[in-house]
Amino acid sequence: MPSSYIDIILSLLAAVLAITLHEAAHGYAALALGDDTARRAGRLSLNPLVHVDRVGTILLPGLLLIAQLLTIHRVAFMFGWAKPVPVGAWRFANPRRGMMWVAMAGPGMNFLLAWLGGLAFHLLPVLPAVLGPAAQNFLISFILFNLVLGLFNLIPIPPLDGGRIAVGLLPENAARVWARTERYGILVVLLLVFLLPEAAREMGLAFDPVGAALDHVLPAALRVVLILSGNHP
Repeated sequence: MPSSYIDIILSLLAAVLAITLHEAAHGYAALALGDDTARRAGRLSLNPLVHVDRVGTILLPGLLLIAQLLTIHRVAFMFGWAKPVPVGAWRFANPRRGMMWVAMAGPGMNFLLAWLGGLAFHLLPVLPAVLGPAAQNFLISFILFNLVLGLFNLIPIPPLDGGRIAVGLLPENAARVWARTERYGILVVLLLVFLLPEAAREMGLAFDPVGAALDHVLPAALRVVLILSGNHP
């Protein structure tokens, strides 16, 4: 199998692990706070298949993957989402704060996984030489995907985790107003992340606020992970 296909498979594996554990973290956090909705729905699971959303996990990423391989012959950008873990906020002693902690668990899990990936770099010298390059590529993809997923989800727009964290931190009246934007949130995210930047590029303009923010924050986050895991950045 060509090395490029192996790299794609390893990148997809890294993405599946990051997304699955992100969603599972929401469910376990809710359970710890007294809500067993995810467990009763069969969603408190490390099985990736139970978190698959037909559009967000299969259709959209698949179309992006095929389009990029056919046009630029590499994967430069991916976007998608998993099926949200159901949470019964009314079961929390403080629903607004409870949802905030549940939301924080997802990105928190991704940052933890990125750090564990950094620690795993120390195991590379003991692996057989034939496995070393593939393992290194997997760890790099694993760390980067977890960092991007964690940072992206901190954008303070509902229904992203950052939006729910913001609802938990804002004064009650402002939180109520911000929470009502959740029904339109995914459209706003798609506009900011994909549609408007693409339209701007077609017109020769530079407008990619989310991409520009990640370009600044991601290298710093990667340096922190490497330092905390005992690797020299």
